[in-house]
Amino acid sequence: MVIAAAMPATAQQVEVEEFTLDNGMQFLLVPRSDQPNVVSAGWVARVGSVNERPGITGISHFFEHMMFKGTDTIGTRNPQRDAEYRAEQKRLRDAINELTWTEQYERFRRGEIDDPWDPANDTADLRRLRTRLAELIRTQQGRGAAEAIANLQRKLAAAEAGSAEATALAEQLAALQQKQAEAATIVKDEFDQVYTMAGGSGMNAFTSYDLTCYFITVPSNKLELWAWMESDRLNDSVFREFYSERDVVHEERRLRTESTPTGRFQEQFNAMFWVSSGYSWPVIGWPSDLNSYTFDQALEYWNTYYRPGNLFGVLVGDFDPEEAKPLIEQYFSRLDPGTTKPAPVVTLEIDQLAEQRMNAAGDVPPSVEIRYHTVPAGHADSYALDMLAEILNGRTGRLYRGLVEGRGIAASARASSDTRHYAGLFAVSAEARGEAGPEALEQAWYEELARLQTEDIPERELEKVKNGVAADSYRSLESNMSLLIQLAFYETLVDWQEINETPKKYDAVTAADIRRVANEYFGENNRSVATYRREE
Repeated sequence: MVIAAAMPATAQQVEVEEFTLDNGMQFLLVPRSDQPNVVSAGWVARVGSVNERPGITGISHFFEHMMFKGTDTIGTRNPQRDAEYRAEQKRLRDAINELTWTEQYERFRRGEIDDPWDPANDTADLRRLRTRLAELIRTQQGRGAAEAIANLQRKLAAAEAGSAEATALAEQLAALQQKQAEAATIVKDEFDQVYTMAGGSGMNAFTSYDLTCYFITVPSNKLELWAWMESDRLNDSVFREFYSERDVVHEERRLRTESTPTGRFQEQFNAMFWVSSGYSWPVIGWPSDLNSYTFDQALEYWNTYYRPGNLFGVLVGDFDPEEAKPLIEQYFSRLDPGTTKPAPVVTLEIDQLAEQRMNAAGDVPPSVEIRYHTVPAGHADSYALDMLAEILNGRTGRLYRGLVEGRGIAASARASSDTRHYAGLFAVSAEARGEAGPEALEQAWYEELARLQTEDIPERELEKVKNGVAADSYRSLESNMSLLIQLAFYETLVDWQEINETPKKYDAVTAADIRRVANEYFGENNRSVATYRREE
């Protein structure tokens, strides 16, 4: 039964119709009726954190937020007044940046303050600018008179009903509320509301090291709405709330990184592991860069990476390509191809010459992570490395049998093969159980590794893993959205045809291939080790 389940995956064939508009934007169409009357639709920008540089780290992820803020059509009730707010906010923020980069950074270098961006360290000029900026943002969002309105509401509630005082307070309240409504220009979350009212669901996006992807599922008869909505934000995004949204990203960083037991340690380990490539900084960016990048830098980034030649769309679901293509051409053909081509990523990771080690202590469980530099996606050795990770993982995998069940020193253990567009890594991690420490976990891995480097994987063990991988691959095609996301990664990292070729390449991996890559990449000088100890 396992072999029977694997057969369709080994020979899987995702039928994709590919076409490209005159402006350079590519589309991948996968019509199928497994989930009737709905289409998962999305588009991908071939840009991620690897395309950034010091000073603007995190800007790709920030664009993910900005793309939901709307255009001059969606997200505002007064485009002209909204543009005036944005222009004044830009003037104030540019002045804040200039004072911070000069006066505050100099005070920081002299040791007078501990953080040049902390408002608690502001000069009088900075406080004035920051207060005015905050007032403008509140007014644009419709919160400018909130405190005064609340005060009037309290007085009205306390006044005698029907009295002259109550009547006067009610008139003042109505006038103030009207004034606030007229001043506000933002219609919050209108992009999501339009889709939801039309039956759309699951609107979201993500940013990775190599790509940024935006997606949603819509009813089949709303495909034209999707084409108009998405081409509108690609054609006319105004980056509304450009300055206030930084606080949202800072909070996201605090929740995901700074508030987790190992988050900041992982950032440091990552920066140590990648010495020269753009994978060394976090996708969410460094805090000082989140504060620093300007609207002008954002526009430059937009005009470079969000032009049709660097984008592609993906449609998967119940639709007719002959009906969809004219809609796509009608709406997405209006996108300006631009004049600035994305610069190639030319800085490659240098060879590691000696073991690197990070010893961390904190409110963390005793654990260890061992990393090795490997190969990019599509490299001939990437398939054997992926298969090796599968051999190590799972309750029947070698890490569980060797460290959890066998030696009884680990509560959990796993391996991962992470192949990116320009480089790759292989990682083994384990969390200690009982009195075992990180050293015991690390040594146990080296013992398991020695077996991999000197003994071929038994044919039965390899075949079992291959069958599981093939069956998982087949099952992953069942969901329209899952297939869309896979095509997004395949097309960015290698090309979309790889979705049909990868199962065959996994099936062709031999025991000799696995033993060879274990010796090729898992040497002592090519490894970086992070140990975590609980600090009382």
